[in-house]
Formats: sequence, structure tokens, C-alpha cells
Amino acid sequence: LRRTTEFSHAVAAGNYGTDYQPLSEDDMLGQALLKMRHELGERERILEMKVKERTEEVVRQKEEVERQSRKVVELYKNVTDSIRYAKRLQESILPPEKRIKELLPDSFVLYRPKDIVSGDFYWVDKVNNRVMFAAVDCTGHGVPGAFMSLIGHNGLNQSIKEHGITRPSEVLRDLNRISFEALHKDRDQFVRDGMDMALCAFDPERMVLDYAGANCPLYLLRDGEVISYSPDKRPIGGFDLGDLGFTDHRIQLRKGDVIYIFSDGYADQFGGPNGKKFLYRRFRELLLEIHSKPMDRQKGLLLEALNQWRGAQEQVDDILVIGMRA
Repeated sequence: LRRTTEFSHAVAAGNYGTDYQPLSEDDMLGQALLKMRHELGERERILEMKVKERTEEVVRQKEEVERQSRKVVELYKNVTDSIRYAKRLQESILPPEKRIKELLPDSFVLYRPKDIVSGDFYWVDKVNNRVMFAAVDCTGHGVPGAFMSLIGHNGLNQSIKEHGITRPSEVLRDLNRISFEALHKDRDQFVRDGMDMALCAFDPERMVLDYAGANCPLYLLRDGEVISYSPDKRPIGGFDLGDLGFTDHRIQLRKGDVIYIFSDGYADQFGGPNGKKFLYRRFRELLLEIHSKPMDRQKGLLLEALNQWRGAQEQVDDILVIGMRA
């Protein structure tokens, strides 16, 4: 009994190599203990084998995850490097600040892409005796918006410089045709991407400004009042051509008048105490507060107000505001 008890304790402790001999072939307890030792030893061997196999599998999976992770990091870097290069290409189509100051001495451009590349862009050039400038908001932002911005930029150059069109409403109409044809070569796949735009033609000698807009209004600040000029409520390039054109607005400017054209990114930014949009009402109130200040100072105040409103919120869209004092 003592030997049997000691053997039982040894087996229970996992010591399956302990020597033990039953009293006889009729020793049922001893034979049962030997069988139990064999079965427990076999189960432990199988368990150890499974643990080893699973450990090896976990190691293989870990190595695969690390390999995939390195691959993802490498792909991300390659894509990011490509987009950063695209940013340099996109910036090359934007007029340099020196050129803007030559054509519009008392002006500013606030340009804040949401991503590395932008769907918003601005265009400024002199045609004959008039300075033409535009604020353009293409569908989307990031890479898709940047592709659309190239179509818009090339379309403006083609319409104004090659076709010689300078009347804003006619430029928008021609640009609508150019963009529509570029986006809808395959009639079976209808694309609703397009762009919104405010386009101005300023004659500094006569102090006359012509404006036409596709979903982008124009604000005139005069005598402490915001005068809003409404755009046509349709985009450029995203819908069928039809017979609809765009409307010209001729504005006889006075010395000191301030003109603003912009995309919807500033007014659509979420923030404030309740996480709501900035809205055009606040935007107009802000312009009223700052319009008498120097233009470069206005740019800083607009950016400061935007950052204060946004707080920790993510920027939701590309932002573009152009200001010009007559």
C-alpha cells in the first residue's frame, strides 16, 4: 500500500518515469495505475507536441505580420513620396506670390489644402488691359481633387489665352464645354465630377470688375456693408451642357472697395463649442470686422480665426480665400 501510494503521488505530480511493479497480474489497482501512467504520459506528450506546433505557428504568423507591416510601411512611403512630388507639380501651376502682387498689389491669397495635394486652386493673369483672377473648388480633395484641378487650370488657359475669351460668363461656358468633353469621353460612364468657380475680370484704369460664378459667390465690402453677388447654381463640367449659360455681374468699384472670392471650405469647417460649421454668416461678420485692415493682416486674422474655431477638429475640406482692394 505504501509503494502504491507513493507511485500514485508521483504520477499525480507528473513524474511518469517512476518505477513501479504491481504485486501480481491480479493486482487490479496496480495494473490500473500503470495504465493511468501510460495514458497521462501519452496525453502530456501529445499536449507538448501541440504546444510546440502552435508556438511555431505563432512565430510564423508573427514573422508574416512583421513582413507585411514592413511592406505596408514601404508602400505607404512610396505613395506618400509620389503624392509629395505631385504637390510640387501642382504648386508649379499656381501663380507665384510675386506675380500676384504685380497684378493685384493690394491683395492676399489664403490657401490651405486639407491633404498634401488640393482640389482648390487659384488662377491669376493679365489679358490685354484687364487682370483676370479665379478661385476654383474642384470636386473632392486630395488626389482626386488634384486631378480635377489640372483639368480646370488647363481649361482656363485654353479658354482665355488660346481662345481669347475674356468675358467671365463666356469663359465659364467655354470651360464647361472643355471640362465636360474631358470628363465624358465615354458616354456610357457618366461622371458627375466638376468644379465650382468665381471668376473676375478687373480693369484697374476704369475701376470696373466683371464677375461670373458657378456656385461660388462674390462679396463686396463697401461702407461697412457686405454686398453679395450670387452665382449661377450649377457646377462646371459635371452635368450635360444644355443651353444654360452663366450670368455676368458688372460692378463699378470705388476706391477702397474690397472684393472677396472663395471656396466653401472656410464656411464649412466644423468647430466652436458645439462642433458645428463656421457658416457664411460668421464668415461675413468676420470680413466686416477685418476688411479695413491691410490685406496681409487680413490673411493672418482669417487664419487665426479659422484655427481658433477649428480647435482640435480635423480640417474637413480645402480652404481658399482671395481678397483684393480696389
